[in-house]
Amino acid sequence: MEANTITRKEELLNLVTDLNGMILNGQVLEAHDKFYANDVIQMENSEMSFEGKELNRKREEEWVNNIVEFRGAEVKSIAVDEANDITMVEWFMDYTHKEWGSKTYQQVCVQRWNGNHIVHERYYNGG
Repeated sequence: MEANTITRKEELLNLVTDLNGMILNGQVLEAHDKFYANDVIQMENSEMSFEGKELNRKREEEWVNNIVEFRGAEVKSIAVDEANDITMVEWFMDYTHKEWGSKTYQQVCVQRWNGNHIVHERYYNGG
């Protein structure tokens, strides 16, 4: 009898599903601590990149602490490119931010993984 082996595609799908679940349960900062590499690089659209887990966690803290009203979030779809260790998540977001006002938008998040950690993440935001 062969042992059950998990494919990289299944592993990546499990990782990104766990990450998304934590975010949807309000555990944004805990998810960041668990799933992001120390040398992670994050980008918003084509703006400059932000390097390092500590800097990016501070950015997440600022976002979380400035949410005035959270009306909802939903994962619309997930794609996995196991050959390149990439996951892509389509999100719907609806909230009010202290500085940015009311925000309702679609977002695609592209994550490059190394093992069990995200080493590069880029957000593509749309209306």
